[in-house]
This record gives sequence, C-alpha cells and structure tokens, in this order.
Amino acid sequence: MPLPLKLQKSGQISLQTQIFEQMRGMILEGRLRPGEPVPATRALSEQLGIARNTIALAYERLIAEGYIETRRSVGTFISMQIPEGALYAATHRSVVPARGTRRAKTKTESPGIRSQALVNPHRRRFVADFWVGRPDPNSFPRKTWAKLISRRLLSAGSALTEYRDPSGFIELRRAIADRVRPTRNIATDADEIIIVGGCQDGLNLVSRMMLSPGSTAVVESPCYQGAAFLFESFGANIFPVRVDERGLDCRQLPNAKNAIAYVTPSHQYPLGVTLSLERRLELLAWAAETNSYILEDDYDSDFRFHGAPIAALKGLDRTGRVIYLGTFSKCLGAGLRLGYVIFPPELVDRARHMKTLMNNGQPWLEQATLADFMESGGYERHVRRIRKLYFSRRNALLAALEKHFSGGEIIGDEAGMHLAWRLPRHLPSASKVEKLAIEAGVGVYTLASGAAVNFDASAESERYLVLGFSSLTEREIATGIARLADVL
Repeated sequence: MPLPLKLQKSGQISLQTQIFEQMRGMILEGRLRPGEPVPATRALSEQLGIARNTIALAYERLIAEGYIETRRSVGTFISMQIPEGALYAATHRSVVPARGTRRAKTKTESPGIRSQALVNPHRRRFVADFWVGRPDPNSFPRKTWAKLISRRLLSAGSALTEYRDPSGFIELRRAIADRVRPTRNIATDADEIIIVGGCQDGLNLVSRMMLSPGSTAVVESPCYQGAAFLFESFGANIFPVRVDERGLDCRQLPNAKNAIAYVTPSHQYPLGVTLSLERRLELLAWAAETNSYILEDDYDSDFRFHGAPIAALKGLDRTGRVIYLGTFSKCLGAGLRLGYVIFPPELVDRARHMKTLMNNGQPWLEQATLADFMESGGYERHVRRIRKLYFSRRNALLAALEKHFSGGEIIGDEAGMHLAWRLPRHLPSASKVEKLAIEAGVGVYTLASGAAVNFDASAESERYLVLGFSSLTEREIATGIARLADVL
C-alpha cells in the first residue's frame, strides 16, 4: 500500500525525520488505523526514491515510540495501542483560524433546508410495520433478473466502459413509450423520455429547469414531502391548494404566471383520492391560461384494484403543459433507482442538457436489463402478479380495521400500496396513536411521519394515519392491527 508522503530532499529537516513526522501525523489523524499494514522498507524506498536505510531508521523511531510494531515473518503494522499522551494531544489540538478569515457557509447550513425520511429508525423492533411505499421484498423476480443481467454482461462490449446517451438507454425508452400508450393513454415516443434515478431525481431535474428564487410552486395540501421540501430548497414560493374527496380544489389555484403545479392525480399522496375528470380539465385550462406547467407524479398507478386504469392527466393534455413522472421503485424496488420523465417536445432539449450536467445519465446495465424484462413480457406478468398480491393484502387490512375498530373512515383504498385512515372520534390524536403503537411494536404513521407535509394547521389534520400494506403478509397485518387495538 503506497503512502502519500511528500519529502523535501533539499530541506533543512532530515528525510528520516520527515518520514517519521508524516507517518505519525497520519496515525494520529486516523488516516492510518490500528492493525493496518505499512509498506515494507524496500517497497517504500522504491516509491520515494531514497535509501532503504533511511526508511529503516524512521521505522525504528516509530517502533520505539509505540506507533508501529513488527510481527515476525508477517510484516509491520500500525500499533493496536497508540500512546495515550499522543492521542490526547492530537484530539485536543487547538486550531486558530488565520486573521480575517471566515469559514465558508454551505447551502445546507441555511435555515429551511429539509428532506423526507427514507428509512424507518424503529423498523427492526416491530411485529408489523405499516411503512408507506415499500414493495414486497420477496416479490422481486430474482431468477429472471439474474438471467437477463448475465446475458447483458456477456454481450456488453464497450457499454460498461464508455459514456452513453444521458437521456437513457434507447431500448428502455422505447419500451416505456410502448407501455404508457395503452396503459396511461399517453401518446409519446422515446425522444421525449429521459431516464432518471426514480421520481425524486425526476423532481430534481424538473426543478433545476423550471424553478428559481421567487418562482411559484403550487402543491397539494397535504403533499409529498420530497416535492415540497425540494421546491423550498430552490427558493420557490409554495402555494398549497386544499385536497378534498375529488382531489385538488382547482377553485383555489393562484392567478400566477409561469408557475409549476405538482399533483398526484391518480392516487393522491398521502390521502389516496382520485382527481375527478372535471377538475383535471380545469387544471389543464389553468395551466394554458397562466403559461404554467403541471408536474404529474404517477407513482403507483399500476395498482388499481377496481375498474379500468384511469387515464393519466398527460393523456388529456392537448397544449403541452404536462410533465409526466413515472417510477419503477414501486413495481420492482427502490434499490434499482430507475424512473423516467416524459417532457413536452419543446422542453426535451433543455432537459437533456440539464440531465447531462447533473450526472451524465443512469447506469447502463440496470437500464439494459429492465429493457429486456419489459420487451420479453416479464414486466407485465410481474405487475399483474403483485397487483393481485397487494389486493389481497389491502383486503386483509380492511378486514382487520373493521374487526377491531368502529367508526372512522377509510380513504384511498381503490388503488395503490397504502390507504389513509381517518381515526374514529373516540380515539386519541394521530400523534398519540403513533406513539402508543410504536411502544407496542407496531408502526403506524401520521401524515408528517408518512412523508407528507400538511399545510392545514387545524385539529382535523391530526385525525389521519397512513398505513402501507404492500410489504406485509396478511398474517402480519392481522397481528399488527390486533395489537394496535389492544394498546388503544
């Protein structure tokens, strides 16, 4: 292992002392850790271009002071026990900044920068965790995926060593275009699609293109935290619009020019209601009149349990005002980090340039494997299978709630991977229920804990819990709701 030593061969300090002091500094700063090997004297001599005897003398001094140790017939290593006095001096060294200098302030130190919680800190001690948006871990098509990825690796050629089109793998974009035409009623082609690392990456791409300090960002209330917090970070003025049983209340839309409106019309997050056709047309008319864009997040539309799939808002758009976000995180898994954005034609070139500046595109191998999975028909079979699975788990949750609780209201159970539960009046607030449930080993979540931000400060907002069911077995669902009933 080469060491980053820099020696001044013509300086006043001897080479032996320079080696000793630099290695001791790396040990005390933790860059060389206890038990790690150090280069042999011959190897370090060749690296630095100096006499081997000079290295040996520096090592002897480090051994004498307890910084390194030799093991016969094995080699030389950083000592497991560093001298306490040296460690104390290193950790208590005072650093005085140069006169007139100030530490640079990073953007994340500024007030108001927030992000959504992605990992549940309590998860390991739960008998049932109703965390939202998590696919069933056993549903991933591992065997098929392994075969497809192996096949792609064998024929990869230069694909793994060269930069590719930042817009994404062309075969995957074609497969997506072919799928959204019949399933989402979106007439598009591969040139209008940009592959991204999931919906959050797509939101970031659009925000970089459309938002600047003082821009107007219309959001639903309540709204997905990942969108609202991201818009805040760009300095946008957030304009919340209330959601009722028919979705976004379009009568409250602002008379603002060049705005962006973020909506989840197929299965509103977090309440799960569907935006009515009348309001969809009103929203499109507002965008055309105000020269604004609508950002449609269609995060779990594949899981509609009754009736035909609802056409996407973009499928109704005739003026090019809708930017469509899709993801594979809910059907396959968030670990793949794959999603896509469908842009109106006039924004495509701008989006492609911005995507290039962001990260030069997504990993080739995962894109190519997913394209093969979709083109073979495997993806559609997988979606049908897990839709049926989630439908059974949703029914198990509804049955458990009906068995143990009277009153209240279930919202958004027609589709998706979660539902909202308006608590019966005789139960405590959602925050109190969440706390009691966690103490009993059950994860249920308020709007805020469930990655939503509610701009309504009234007491009514404290009556909602969100319950994800897709990653739990029917037995876990029944056990979790029964325990919740016991503790309440």
